[in-house]
Amino acid sequence: MPETVPENLSTAAGLSPSRARNLVVAIAAVVLSVVVVLGIGTQSTVPSLPELAASAVPYEVAQTNGKPTLLEFYANWCTSCQAMAGDMAELRENYGDRINFVMLNIDNNTWLPEMLAYRVEGIPHFVYLEATGDPIATAVGEQPRQILAENLDALIAQAPLPHRQLLGRQSEVDREILSRQAVVNDDPRSVRLNKAL
Repeated sequence: MPETVPENLSTAAGLSPSRARNLVVAIAAVVLSVVVVLGIGTQSTVPSLPELAASAVPYEVAQTNGKPTLLEFYANWCTSCQAMAGDMAELRENYGDRINFVMLNIDNNTWLPEMLAYRVEGIPHFVYLEATGDPIATAVGEQPRQILAENLDALIAQAPLPHRQLLGRQSEVDREILSRQAVVNDDPRSVRLNKAL
């Protein structure tokens, strides 16, 4: 009568079939544990948007510290913002000593006046501010790291930004947020336009 291969091997090694099976399971568990530990050690170290925002320069500080600023309007749910997190962390590492990196979450109604002032209609929405706090350029949507770096170099040098008013892939701002806290407009032309629409 033919014997199975595992029984032949276990008999040759002097182990019973159940002991051989237990040994194989134990070895597999050890190998899988090592793979998991090594996998955790090699995971990406890209910070999350909340981590980037927590370590960003506060808006109030950026307005008064005399450095140029890259102001980013974002949301945690924004896939384009998430995709740029690694690049933004790298840019902050390279330029953070010379430029303020400010992040304002559009889901926080505290920033509604700034959202309206900078006409945030899609995110990510970047505003380049001179050291005086004056806005000089905007970019909306997902931007390549190289484009942002070239603009930051020009911002530091107080030169014209090579890439202004850029539109890239973006997430739409929730219009309900803006409509719930609408600003009164005293411009009579806007009343005529609204009536015409």
